[in-house]
Amino acid sequence: MAEIVFDDSTRVWLIRTAATSYALRLSDDDAPSHVYWGPALTADQLTDILSRTEERWDAFNDPAEGLDELAADGGTRYWTPALQVRFADGTRALEWRYLGHDIDDMSLRVHFRDRHYPLRITLGYRVPAGTDVIERWTELAHDGTDGPIEIIRADSATWVAPIRPDYRISHVTGRWAAESQLLREPVPHGETTFGSRRGITSHHANPWVMLDDGEATERHGEVYSAALAWSGSWRITTTRSSTGRLTVTGGFGQDGVVPRLAPGDTLTTPVFAGLYTDGGFGAASRAWHAYALDHVLPHPGELRPVLYNSWEATGFDVTEAGQRALAEKAAALGVELFVMDDGWFGARSGDHAGLGDWQVNRDKFPDGLEPLVREVHRLGMKFGLWVEPEMVNPDSDLYRAHPDWVLHHPHRTRSELRRQLVLNFARPDVAEWAFGTLDSLVGEHGIDFLKWDMNRPFSEAGWPGAVDPDTLWVEHTRSVYAIMDRLRTRHPGLRFEACSGGGGRIDLGVLARTDQVWTSDNTDALDRLVIQHGYGQVYPARAMSAWVTDDPNFVTRRSTPLRFRFHVAMAGVLGIGGDIVKWPEEDLLYAREQIALYKDIRPIVQHGRLHRLVPPATDGVSALQYVAADGGRAVVFVFRQAAHFHTHERPLRLDGLDPAARYRDEDIGKVWHGASLLAHGLSPGLPDGDFASAVIRLTKVRASR
Repeated sequence: MAEIVFDDSTRVWLIRTAATSYALRLSDDDAPSHVYWGPALTADQLTDILSRTEERWDAFNDPAEGLDELAADGGTRYWTPALQVRFADGTRALEWRYLGHDIDDMSLRVHFRDRHYPLRITLGYRVPAGTDVIERWTELAHDGTDGPIEIIRADSATWVAPIRPDYRISHVTGRWAAESQLLREPVPHGETTFGSRRGITSHHANPWVMLDDGEATERHGEVYSAALAWSGSWRITTTRSSTGRLTVTGGFGQDGVVPRLAPGDTLTTPVFAGLYTDGGFGAASRAWHAYALDHVLPHPGELRPVLYNSWEATGFDVTEAGQRALAEKAAALGVELFVMDDGWFGARSGDHAGLGDWQVNRDKFPDGLEPLVREVHRLGMKFGLWVEPEMVNPDSDLYRAHPDWVLHHPHRTRSELRRQLVLNFARPDVAEWAFGTLDSLVGEHGIDFLKWDMNRPFSEAGWPGAVDPDTLWVEHTRSVYAIMDRLRTRHPGLRFEACSGGGGRIDLGVLARTDQVWTSDNTDALDRLVIQHGYGQVYPARAMSAWVTDDPNFVTRRSTPLRFRFHVAMAGVLGIGGDIVKWPEEDLLYAREQIALYKDIRPIVQHGRLHRLVPPATDGVSALQYVAADGGRAVVFVFRQAAHFHTHERPLRLDGLDPAARYRDEDIGKVWHGASLLAHGLSPGLPDGDFASAVIRLTKVRASR
């Protein structure tokens, strides 16, 4: 049973989730200290841990180092700080004084104040119903009348891992068109920081980590993980000492950015959630997916529609006639959402002009968007539109009217990337302009879906004239969130896709406002196997956009069969992105069949439990499996990159099935015992040759004897 209890005699809080426990206590000087995180323990069982003895303190080795609940700068604490402040008189050290706590259902707030200076600190904890995820955050408030308090670092939480003989860390790295490359490697001694200084989540790293003792597998072993719900600049730091301690601290911010709290101000950090599982990496991923579906995504119960996007077909050469032709073909394939991408507005004939001028280009659409929107709706599809609200081209009416609206420093070059600059959404007037523009666009044209893009990171991130220019790093992202939230309130049927030059803005923060994310601009099916594998470590298939595009692929120039491309994309939210007006009839016929197949398996893929059977590699066979939430159906995806040496097909062991049940292959009618599928496996029946793939549908029929 989930509960939060406080023992006044020991000054210990115990948080019990469905299957785990977490404990913290107050030290003699009121500093919050970590006690335990791991398998479920009762309050009585926790006393053994509380009674443990520590090694003797000496001048260079404090036994409490690494055990701070939120590692603060001050005194003889030399661990990586999660909280660093500078008061108006220059004092930096923090001294805790406990004020009290509040327990409300499965939420805990522990209140502190500095012993002398006007800073209140609240540590927040929450356990969403039905999960083992613990959400943590920090609130800082200036409750005095003195000068401002500088916030040098304000992480959301410090997570303390138990002492183990060794540690391994899992995380992702990458770049544009190569996001979410999974790495598992030993945790270095000392401090290691992962992060983004770009003002966005970034293509290069993602704000989550998993820790294990080096022996965890997909199906077995203890895994400690943490994920940050933030879409701006961020950092996560692991610290490993020679004594065996390991911590993970993380939150928004970056070195050199120091916002200030004025009297009366409050700063609340984003959630940095933690999760312990004992079922290996697969169980950790499934727990994160369930958390996102039940407590993060705004419309988790929906099935995401099959989408068509015009970008790769037309680029900037957008016309009403061309979009109508694509829409007719898309509807005939069974597409449910038609999205017109870049090129429909302003002086937009390339990437050099028009961003910021969100008025319909009347040369391309003489009667506005209404005729196209009506036609798309008549064809039975919803209508979506690409926008990039945070950006402006210097060659635009908006920039000519408001050059001060962009991020910039006086007497410094305004660096252009993709011939565009970043609008300062931390400015209330800019944010209100953006909301009003999008609100009118959606309301006047009956837009059902916005693909919100963000194609470049920050540079010259200044705000001349602002009382505290450094606040823009946080307030820009919060403004993006607020605009999305307001648009949803004004237009309840509106849905969003988050995009940032591909997968540059994927995190739990943006997932709370959007319905799906664009995983990568790289739609090469073979590369996507790797990208989708890394994405799925934390984030659910229900939000993972995956397209079938033309051959050869525009990024890699690799050619792969249409079957292979469809099967890879069907493991997420299926989209079509090719120039379907030019597809031969046999490809169109195959596409209709595959879209119909996807609609049949879509509930399993988007709402089922993921089991990674064989990870993608540079060669050989890879496979993954989804099992429906009620266990009644399963779908298996199998992929072979290349055939070598006349190698015979090996049985593929499945997972997540009922060993006492039988399962019927829906395509060939063969009935299998669940126990044999789990213990021995099945032959996937891949076609001959390279880039072979198969989709196997299984239905639970009855219990075995």
